[in-house]
Amino acid sequence: MLIGIAVMFELIGWSTRGSSFLFNGQRLLVMVLQVSIVGLLAIGVTQVILTGGIDLSSGSVVALAAMIAASLAQTPNARAVFPELTNLPVVVPVAAGLATGALAGLVNGSLIAYTQIPPFIATLGMMVSARGLARYYTQGQPISMLTDHYTSLGAGAVPVVIFLAVAVGFHILLRHTRYGKYTYAIGANPLAARVSGVRVERHLIVVYTIAGFLAGLGGVVTSARAASGQAGMGMSYELDAIAAAVIGGTSLSGGIGRITGTVIGTIILGIMTSGFTFVGLDAYIQDIVKGGVIVSAVVVDRYRHRLPAKA
Repeated sequence: MLIGIAVMFELIGWSTRGSSFLFNGQRLLVMVLQVSIVGLLAIGVTQVILTGGIDLSSGSVVALAAMIAASLAQTPNARAVFPELTNLPVVVPVAAGLATGALAGLVNGSLIAYTQIPPFIATLGMMVSARGLARYYTQGQPISMLTDHYTSLGAGAVPVVIFLAVAVGFHILLRHTRYGKYTYAIGANPLAARVSGVRVERHLIVVYTIAGFLAGLGGVVTSARAASGQAGMGMSYELDAIAAAVIGGTSLSGGIGRITGTVIGTIILGIMTSGFTFVGLDAYIQDIVKGGVIVSAVVVDRYRHRLPAKA
């Protein structure tokens, strides 16, 4: 699919603009930069989906983590959220953003593991609550005047490097550690995993906490790149993250998928977004086409794995 889409946009680029779409260093960097944050979220969402769950809260957690991290990364100014806590070492706002995301994931995982409510409902509640908290935190006002050390985390190609480093790390974790084996086992057959000695509830909490942690990292990088924290950040990112995972071959029924596939799915989203803009396709039409690609990916997934359709 990746090769097909790349070839398609190359042909369109040469026929409409007389230049390459992909083989342009600056354009390629911008393309990957556009989806690097979604890619971070998609890596966490992939692990959740592998267990047979779903996470609808990651976009809102990005906003909440961005607001909290940015409020602790300000330089002295009249509108600082915490005037007494300005010019802090960069590790403080970064740790606060990551902890915010991890806490949100911990709440999601605990609700799902110990109350047995569907992941859709638990994460939907977190999606609404986290977005509300992000707005309430400064009454909807943006947070600006961030330190240079903090904004350097979003400068240039740094978000791309972070995305790829996280992808490599979790690829190894899922394919070559007990954590990964347990994650796949729960998604394939939770009862069999429990009988085999896997502590399913505890592992689910760990998986959702990691997904929240990565959403918090996405919030830190997003606010650093924008040099501000805004409650509207991360809007609909959770849907793009799920789309990247599904396009990359992660089965919504759980137990099937790879981080490498998610990275490819993220790049496909980037190619489509940048490619449509490059050829001048209307923004509304872009959403229609992206929706069709997502649905097609799910249909192909069901066909490949012969999954019975639910009534």
